[in-house]
Parts: sequence; C-alpha cells; structure tokens
Amino acid sequence: MAFLPLSDELAQRDARAMEIAAVVFFVLLLIASLAGLTTDSRDSADWKPTHDGFRVT
Repeated sequence: MAFLPLSDELAQRDARAMEIAAVVFFVLLLIASLAGLTTDSRDSADWKPTHDGFRVT
C-alpha cells in the first residue's frame, strides 16, 4: 500500500490549519487595506517614459 502524506489524520489537520492561517492572513491584509493602513511605495517612476534611462519631460 502506498503512503500518501495527507492520508494521515494528523497531516490532514496540519494542512487544514495552514489553509485557515492563509485565509486569516489575507483577511487581515484586506481589512488593513480598507482601513487605509497600507501604503503604495511606488512613486510612479516605474512607468514614466524614458529615453536611454533619462526621463522624458
């Protein structure tokens, strides 16, 4: 009989706990974003046009 890692009850509980932890993390991130507690560190320099590395004005 082949050994499947998730066939063990303990491994199934560990996998479920990781799923719950991931969901909680993303929900907390969503709440922080909606509350305005996150910032966008980009200063728009990432998409401004350049010519040979110099900004075009």
